Amino acid sequence: MRVLVVDDERNIRQTLATALESMNHEVVTASTGEEALQRVEANGFQVILLDLKLQQESGLDLLGEILRRDANVAVVMVTAYASIETAVEAMRRGAYDFLAKPCTPDQVRQVLNRIARTRQLENRVVELESRLQAESAEFDLESEAPLVQKALSVANKAAVSEATVLLLGESGTGKSVLARAMHEHSRRARAAFITVSCPSLSRDLLESELFGHVKGAFTGAHADTIGKIAAAEGGTLFLDEIGDLPPEVQAKLLRLLQEREYERVGDTRPRKADVRVIAATNRTLSEAVAKGDFREDLFYRLNVITITLPPLRDRLVDLARIADKQLRFFGARSGRNSLQFSPEALSALQQYSWPGNLRELRNVIERAAILAEGDWIQPDDLADLAGAPQEPRIGGPATLTELENEHIRRVLANSRTIEEAADTLGIDPATLYRRKKKL
Repeated sequence: MRVLVVDDERNIRQTLATALESMNHEVVTASTGEEALQRVEANGFQVILLDLKLQQESGLDLLGEILRRDANVAVVMVTAYASIETAVEAMRRGAYDFLAKPCTPDQVRQVLNRIARTRQLENRVVELESRLQAESAEFDLESEAPLVQKALSVANKAAVSEATVLLLGESGTGKSVLARAMHEHSRRARAAFITVSCPSLSRDLLESELFGHVKGAFTGAHADTIGKIAAAEGGTLFLDEIGDLPPEVQAKLLRLLQEREYERVGDTRPRKADVRVIAATNRTLSEAVAKGDFREDLFYRLNVITITLPPLRDRLVDLARIADKQLRFFGARSGRNSLQFSPEALSALQQYSWPGNLRELRNVIERAAILAEGDWIQPDDLADLAGAPQEPRIGGPATLTELENEHIRRVLANSRTIEEAADTLGIDPATLYRRKKKL
């Protein structure tokens, strides 16, 4: 962490600075209250070790001034005049803790470790609150579809590494769910999983949200803000829809990935970052690179391990199980635990093309669970599917060529190899390869 030591005795400042630096903290010192406030204004600190008596100044009065400038900093009072009364007063005024002189390096280490754990828990609470706000039935990470099994196998191996991971797939295929699952199976699981939605904000606001900003960096910046990178310290930073990241922010993200450091908006001092990055996009980044919309060097930095999640229409073998799990979840929320799909409703679900993928399936089933008249979900309860474009199906308004192409596509999606698909279709693998390229 970045620590400010405020003490009017030079030997004590040097002793504390040496001890803190040996613990791998970054240390700045100040001998007076005025100098300390200047340091606070110019720099961001996680911890301040503040002497109770600074010549003619009161450390308790300075404590209030410091917290007015940075309410997030943890101030630890250090004094040779320790008493219960001064400790209580310091805590009442906002101090994080109290140390009596002479304090040992181990005592200082214990206090700083508590501060670090507290900040980690605070970040975790923020993450859990955002997760509760977006509460929904999460899709399980199981599948009988070979394409999905392959993706999950790679994800399981990548989860325990520190490598940057790029998740590809259409909107609604479960990229954010997989990213969170990878975090929870990683060495960073106890720290926060922080999501940044790249297309949700303007360039300036996104840059500030991601990297943080210092007081006065722009109009409305009334206090220092740590940003999502700092909030994810020790954990995972998930960059959702990174294909929409503005070019100016792409350069700063590249620096984060290459050098593990960044700067807050309005600040020139580099900060170190200990985060694991998982990114996701529904765009074809190689095409964006060719068009000049996405930096080539950033693409290669992100493209260490790539996992592609197939659309729901290519994993229909899983649809009935996923739909049933969703129905149980939303049925329980509506107090309707006896809800079931009729055979006709399941058939309608299987015939639909699902352009919105798993997210659309969830919305359709949630609506049906609320509005269905009886205990059985009927096709009429799936009104969102009415009039929607359907996949070619036997007996439907489709040509033989359309049916043949659709059959080939589905067999390919559910086969492990071209040879296996060709054997199922009863054609030569070379012929199937040519048809696959054409399709």
